[in-house]
Amino acid sequence: MAAPALGPARRHCAGLGCVLLLPLVLLLRGAAGDEESGAGACAASFAGSCGCGAPQRPGTHGSSAAAHRYSREANVPGPVPGERPLASPKMVPIPAGVFTMGTDDPKIQQDGEAPARRVMIDAFYMDAYEVSNAEFEKFVNSTGYLTEAEKFGDSFVFEGMLSEQVKTNIQQAVAAAPWWLPVKGANWRHPEGPDSTVVHRLDHPVLHVSWNDAVAYCTWAGKRLPTEAEWEYSCRGGLENRLFPWGNKLQPKGQHYANVWQGEFPVSNTGEDGFRGTAPVDAFPPNGYGLYNIVGNAWEWTSDWWTVHHSAEEMVNPVLPFSELIRKKEREDTNN
Repeated sequence: MAAPALGPARRHCAGLGCVLLLPLVLLLRGAAGDEESGAGACAASFAGSCGCGAPQRPGTHGSSAAAHRYSREANVPGPVPGERPLASPKMVPIPAGVFTMGTDDPKIQQDGEAPARRVMIDAFYMDAYEVSNAEFEKFVNSTGYLTEAEKFGDSFVFEGMLSEQVKTNIQQAVAAAPWWLPVKGANWRHPEGPDSTVVHRLDHPVLHVSWNDAVAYCTWAGKRLPTEAEWEYSCRGGLENRLFPWGNKLQPKGQHYANVWQGEFPVSNTGEDGFRGTAPVDAFPPNGYGLYNIVGNAWEWTSDWWTVHHSAEEMVNPVLPFSELIRKKEREDTNN
């Protein structure tokens, strides 16, 4: 089985041309180890460029013991009433290889994407699609799982997606990104607050999923979150030195390859790609490895911890555990 997830990292679109993504919260994608090691799951986040933080709340740290409660072994998936024909949760093989991770020319310094460094990755499997509302619903129906947004009673939503009625009850916003608003009752079932629903978008990616929620889902599915390096390697689709997973042009021959923001951010999204919110998980052409919506549409989680400090030395299957993050912080404090 693929190596276990070690901790949360927010993933930024390093070296791939950071376009403004539809700012709706987080989703999952599955990834796995090679044929002999079993399954795994994918996810990452493009948060920093939108001014989003990662507020800590008590009791949010995940563990393998807690996650076992939601494992396949502990829960037998039951039937889903009214299930619709949707994109299957298939996995695609990602070959072993060496690639250049990060960039020496970061567009947003605080995202911590520099320097460019050579990274070797073992073969693994990745979910071809983001985890849809329908797939996440199977997990919830099977386990009775409550997401952290449901437990907390609120989550952050992009202002442009909210109804006027919901906005009238909001008095706060994120200081560095005032288009992010805390919404009571916002969760994966109600992405834009209590007056919204996913009933008619079961084939869209699940949103308002925390890192702990992602780990619980992946454990139930017999998978894991990918490392940041695995995610970026698979995102590139086998290409090197390209701005996007499909090449250097955002819209080759005028065709849209991802669900991203068009217009003046955050004021006006023209929806030229056909969507002002999320798109179905099988929308738009896949990248060279057969992965759909690997950029755009929604943010994704990775397993390892996020940091702005990276070595330029060549690495093999790099993972940044929390303990290493603490050691780096201690070294910085000592040097200062």
